[in-house]
Amino acid sequence: MEFNILILFLLIIVGISIKAFNDPGFMEKWMFIPYLVKTDKQYYRIASHMAIHGDWMHLGFNAMSLYYLGSGFLNMIAGVYSMNSDLTTSFILDSGLIQTYGSVMGQVHFGLIFILGGIFAGMIPYMRNKDNPSYRSLGASGAVSAVIFAAIIWNPEMRISLFFIPIGIPAYIFGPLYLLFEFFMDKRGNSGIAHDAHIGGAVFGILYVLFINIDKGKEFLNLFFGG
Repeated sequence: MEFNILILFLLIIVGISIKAFNDPGFMEKWMFIPYLVKTDKQYYRIASHMAIHGDWMHLGFNAMSLYYLGSGFLNMIAGVYSMNSDLTTSFILDSGLIQTYGSVMGQVHFGLIFILGGIFAGMIPYMRNKDNPSYRSLGASGAVSAVIFAAIIWNPEMRISLFFIPIGIPAYIFGPLYLLFEFFMDKRGNSGIAHDAHIGGAVFGILYVLFINIDKGKEFLNLFFGG
């Protein structure tokens, strides 16, 4: 059986989250608490919070988002129809990370996007709350956001469907709209959700793809501006 880093991440997240559901002390120890990172140098919390979730709904949403968007980004080949000048259509294949970089490096890139994206996502909440002893956050949402937006830049023509919107939305439209929503909710505040972490993760995912393949950014902009 071939190694799959996405499945490994899911097994770790689900297993540790279930442990945390039944052990409040364990959950508290693994949470992201910027105040303790600063005062007690508990740096492990910058990463450990990604593996635990508050409840089954929180875990399920992140796990499904990571699996469905991540698996396509990592492994699958998405097809896009293109109309030629002679009015015939051709089927263009857009490779995932493994098809582009090989099994090892493709999974390395995916792992870096997820782990470093999750850490980067925590930087804004850290700067905002390092002197607030009551602030706590948990979950892989920032890391998942990094994967989702990396996938959006990588394949902007794919379509993304939400639970309450069954019609697929082109990724190059979904991405900007989702970011606007996150900025609005962050500015509004008091939602109990770390929207700033979602934004941070998204920024990291975008920058990572631009770093390894700048042409993906050009493709996204051409689609977004109708070029």
